[in-house]
Amino acid sequence: MTTTLEKAAPPTEEPVLRKPSTRKRLVPYWLLLPGLLWLVVFFALPLVYQASTSVQTGSLEAGFQVTWHFQTYWDAFQEYWPQFVRSLLYAGTATILCLLLGYPLAYLIAFKAGRWRNLLLVLVIAPFFTSFLIRTLAWKTILADDSLVVDALNALHVLDVTSWIGWTEGDRVLATPMAVVCGLTYNFLPFMILPLYTSLERIDGRLHEAAQDLYASPATTFRKVTFPLSMPGVVSGTLLTFIPASGDYVNAELLGSTDTKMVGNVIQSQFLRVLDYPTAAALSFILMAIVLVMVTVYIRRAGTEDLV
Repeated sequence: MTTTLEKAAPPTEEPVLRKPSTRKRLVPYWLLLPGLLWLVVFFALPLVYQASTSVQTGSLEAGFQVTWHFQTYWDAFQEYWPQFVRSLLYAGTATILCLLLGYPLAYLIAFKAGRWRNLLLVLVIAPFFTSFLIRTLAWKTILADDSLVVDALNALHVLDVTSWIGWTEGDRVLATPMAVVCGLTYNFLPFMILPLYTSLERIDGRLHEAAQDLYASPATTFRKVTFPLSMPGVVSGTLLTFIPASGDYVNAELLGSTDTKMVGNVIQSQFLRVLDYPTAAALSFILMAIVLVMVTVYIRRAGTEDLV
């Protein structure tokens, strides 16, 4: 009779999970602390101060007192609503132009640039190497009455169309809505290109190859594959362009006229010239509320919150 002796396997010890020490658990919060302090000191507190200023009454000589005068909001909106409409119109037009100009360029850099990619990216951010003010002043020379750009637009009869819709005055481009929109488009175009490039660069090239294997045309591939996958960049780029453009005042101040003033110019004037601080603060909060509502609706309608 044969017996088989089986050796019992030695018992295995279960690993003991040690809880991280209290100091280690607090490390992420200590790392977040400088950023949180920065937001509180330079964003939250000034916002609270401006909110209190908007409900004050008085004058600079006699002093301002918090009287909870919310009528300032209605009076400010009722008096300056054309500037709000103009700001949103100019910012929206500039955003659309930035998207139309920036998407092809971002697509070229992401898929076609090859070894020239880094150079093109440097050229995109090259305007940031100079002052915002200098870049805007340069457009006064570009759009001067005797400039080559204006002569070319005249030869192509573009100014005839823009004059018909009221965006230029005859053969003159400076001090018109077109000049302001051109300045906004140029200054904020990099904010559109960079998020678009980031989204397009993430797209797996094998998806394009799969679409070609399924006999999809280039147009169908773009419509069904490329553009939907680049939507986070589209949303981010449009927000980064529209939000600062709607509150901008430099372009309207330097390239426009009294008929092209935006709400940013009104706020700047109320703060620095008229010295009506409550009205200026109320205008700022009205603009912020309008933009916040528009951004919320836009993100929900765009169907993506994956912002890059």
